[in-house]
Amino acid sequence: MGKKQLWMIIAALIFLNCLTVALFLTKANGVNGIAANEEAVATVGKSEITRQAWLNELEARYGEDVLKEMVDQKVIEEMASKYKIKVSTKDVNREYRMLQTTYNSFSQKDHQSVAEWKEQIRSSLLLEELLTKDVIVSEQELKSYYLKNKNQFSVPAAYHLSHIVVKTKKEAEMAAKELKRGSSFSALAMERSIEEFSANEGGDIGYISNGDERYPKQYITTVKSLKIKAVSKPIKINEGYALLKLDGKISGKNYSYNEVKDQIRRQIALEQMKTPVSASIFWDEAKVDWFYKNNEMN
Repeated sequence: MGKKQLWMIIAALIFLNCLTVALFLTKANGVNGIAANEEAVATVGKSEITRQAWLNELEARYGEDVLKEMVDQKVIEEMASKYKIKVSTKDVNREYRMLQTTYNSFSQKDHQSVAEWKEQIRSSLLLEELLTKDVIVSEQELKSYYLKNKNQFSVPAAYHLSHIVVKTKKEAEMAAKELKRGSSFSALAMERSIEEFSANEGGDIGYISNGDERYPKQYITTVKSLKIKAVSKPIKINEGYALLKLDGKISGKNYSYNEVKDQIRRQIALEQMKTPVSASIFWDEAKVDWFYKNNEMN
C-alpha cells in the first residue's frame, strides 16, 4: 500500500472520529428527557426536523462505519499488546511530517489536533506492523528498494500559507494598509478574496512546496524571504494581485536508509501480501462481537 493511500485512510479515520464526537455530543444533550430529542434542529416553513430524526439518519448512514472504526482501534491495541509490538515516536513524527508536506490540502484548521493526527498515524503503523510481523525481507532487498525510491523518503521544504486574492493592485494595497493597522488577515480574506475556496477558510491554503502546480511560482519565491506571521507586499498573478501570509514552514529533509529501514520492510511486505490493510483480519482472534453482527448474518 502506497503512502498516499495510507494518508487517505488516516484522513477518513479522522472524519469518522469527528462524526463519533458529534453523535456523542448530540446524544448527550438529549439524555435529559424526551423533549430534548424532540427539539427541532431545523425548520422548513411549518415543517421541522427533530434532533431524534437527525440522529436516526446519522446512525443509519454512518453508524456502522463509525462503530467498525472504533472496534478496529480496540482490536489494534489488543493485538499490539499481545504481540508486544510498538511504534517509535520518531516513526510517527516522520510520517506526520511527510503527511504535512505531501498531502497538500492538509491544514490545521481543517482537521483534528496534531495529537489526534499522530494517534491515527500511530494506529495505522501498528496495524502495518501486525500484518507484516512474520514477513522477512532481506537486507539486500531493503537497500535496493531504498536506492530505487529515494524520492519517497525525501521531505521537501514546505510553507504553510494564507492568501488574499483581489482583482486590482489598488485593492491589494488597500488591504495591505488595513493589515498594517491591525485588521485580521483571515477576516479580510473571507470578506474580499475572490478565490472562493480559500476565502471560506480565512485564506488558508495549507502547505505548498516547490513545484506545486496549483499556485503561481511567485508564491514560493516570495515566501522564502518572509518571517513567520509576516505578510508580503502585493504580488502580480494571473487572477490579479495576491497578499501572502506565512503561517509556518517545515525544513526539507532527506531520510537515511537506517531511518526508514523499518518503513521499507513494511511497504515491501504489504505489497507481497496483496491483502487489504484492515484490522478485521484480527477480529476472530480478538473475539469481536458487535451490534451489526445480526445484519451481516441476514
